[in-house]
Amino acid sequence: MLRTIIITAGGMGKRMGGTLPKQFLELNGKPILFHTLSCFHTFDPTAQILVSLPIDWQQYWIEICEKNKFSVPHTVVSGGKERFHSIQNALAHARGKWIAVHDGVRPFPSQTTLSRCFQTAEEKGNAIPVVAVKESIRKIDQTQSIALLRSEYRLVQTPQVFEANLLQRAYQQAFHDGITDDASLVETLGEQIHLVEGNDENIKITSPSDLIFAEAILQARLY
Repeated sequence: MLRTIIITAGGMGKRMGGTLPKQFLELNGKPILFHTLSCFHTFDPTAQILVSLPIDWQQYWIEICEKNKFSVPHTVVSGGKERFHSIQNALAHARGKWIAVHDGVRPFPSQTTLSRCFQTAEEKGNAIPVVAVKESIRKIDQTQSIALLRSEYRLVQTPQVFEANLLQRAYQQAFHDGITDDASLVETLGEQIHLVEGNDENIKITSPSDLIFAEAILQARLY
């Protein structure tokens, strides 16, 4: 059964403080995006992989793939103004019965996490990986802060996996600023979102400190 993986890689990495988009920064001598695509290709070599990239950076991507002899099969699609529009563009090319949407700068979803996501989605229609909140948390407003029970909250990761028709219907809705992720958009259709256990290493690399953690994770995996 064909699966489609949509890798969103449209961020410009402003929090990194440089001019190179964060998805192209290197871990162990290879761009982050290489590691991400390789992870999914290892999980399912038959999957259709779509990579959403800004038009201005597509030639750069082609060049670094050629330079590094990067051989994971994939198709580049043009990114849109917002992540929402980038995924809409990618969905026009998706052929799989099950579609996963994943952040290009999350290079470490475990193979077990990927298995849980797809297995649950194939049974229940959708699945998203989450991890427990380990720190104490507080809700703040203009006048005070209130302690919350962390056991009632989860941190959401990707990939978020959906039955293809369900995700296509969700992205036929109009864009608005309240869309936080694919699951929140699907939820507006009245669908229940099913949670599976993620993995702590599945971090989103958005800041210089994240890059340090990612290097440590990669070294631990290599040795």
